[in-house]
Amino acid sequence: MKAKSVYVGTDVGSSRTKVAVLDRDSKLVGRSVIPSGTDFEQSAVQGLQDALQMAGLKQESIIRALSTGYGRKNVPYADGNKTEISCHSAGCYHYFPQEITIVDIGGQDNKVMKLDRNGQRISFKMNRKCAAGTGAFLEEMSVRLNIPLEEMDDKARRAENLVKLGSYCTVFSATEVLEQIRNGTDVNDIVKGLFYSVIRRVREMDSFSQNVVLTGGVVAHNPYLVEMTGEIIGREVWVAEFPQFTGAIGAALLAAEEG
Repeated sequence: MKAKSVYVGTDVGSSRTKVAVLDRDSKLVGRSVIPSGTDFEQSAVQGLQDALQMAGLKQESIIRALSTGYGRKNVPYADGNKTEISCHSAGCYHYFPQEITIVDIGGQDNKVMKLDRNGQRISFKMNRKCAAGTGAFLEEMSVRLNIPLEEMDDKARRAENLVKLGSYCTVFSATEVLEQIRNGTDVNDIVKGLFYSVIRRVREMDSFSQNVVLTGGVVAHNPYLVEMTGEIIGREVWVAEFPQFTGAIGAALLAAEEG
């Protein structure tokens, strides 16, 4: 590619920093995801370097770059920043250009966004008061169960029964989990119950339209969560090709519009 040929979106989340590089045809040619750590600026810079390396490009190839996410104001190379709502909406509508309900399950919060058939936002709700139903909730439970986080999805898929946990609080849920362990409940059934808690928590935030799109890192690493959601609501649930990068891709698309 020649100089000034790509657009960049950087999504600095509380847990992970994602960078997406799109060419002039909106094709994803480079991407990277790394821990956000304690230095958001450094994570953004490193993420950009990794994504550009994947694309075989230099920083001089960037036409315009926008940032989003929790640390969107800590991206030194960004020409501007956008809200997560705008970027996730743009990213999902790019893949599914119709009326949709977007459910983003993040590390620290959940968001439910509704778009009309023209991609205009109708409503938005966010849960940021409690970690229940988020990636942090599953991380905490994996520690309690002494199960690596990357093995949770497989264990939930292997479950023969569903343990429904009554509490909405992460702390109280942990107590319930310990009680289930003491009673000899199969750990796979407990993990499936935790997945169910995540879905139930999100569903209570808002009603879902006919077309539901799941996005976020939790979705990317736990595909069974998508299957469970479809079974619970009684219809297919959609997921973009790179669900963890939806916000970053949306930021790059908005950069292209401005560029």
